[in-house]
Amino acid sequence: MDKNDIAKEWFRFAEMDLASAEHLTHNMNPPPLEIICFHCQQSAEKKLKGLMVLHDEYPPKIHDLLGLLKICGEIYVDLYQLSNKCNFLNKYSVAPRYPDEIQITDDDVKLCLRYANDINEFVKELVESINIQNEI
Repeated sequence: MDKNDIAKEWFRFAEMDLASAEHLTHNMNPPPLEIICFHCQQSAEKKLKGLMVLHDEYPPKIHDLLGLLKICGEIYVDLYQLSNKCNFLNKYSVAPRYPDEIQITDDDVKLCLRYANDINEFVKELVESINIQNEI
């Protein structure tokens, strides 16, 4: 697999995480808030890792969105405008997988979904604007 194929897979996984979060939100009653927020964080993480691969950066095995954003921001300074959204989503990488680690509200879920969508769209538009999309 070349880097474009690998990046496509990262982007596909990101889209599946986001679609899963949205599906759970609308089709489970009550919605599993922890799992939804986890998938939102994972979607953002995978989108950033896919962007790294396109630029010959091997994504580190970390879940820290701000750390990934710092690496990606060295390539695309515009990505730093996602800092607050990444910071918000960061807390959902590990804590929701353990009972009583984090209290999640419906408002948290709404923000997670919005921020994950925003990050996905931002990266997608960035990739399209620099014509990388034509390569992958």
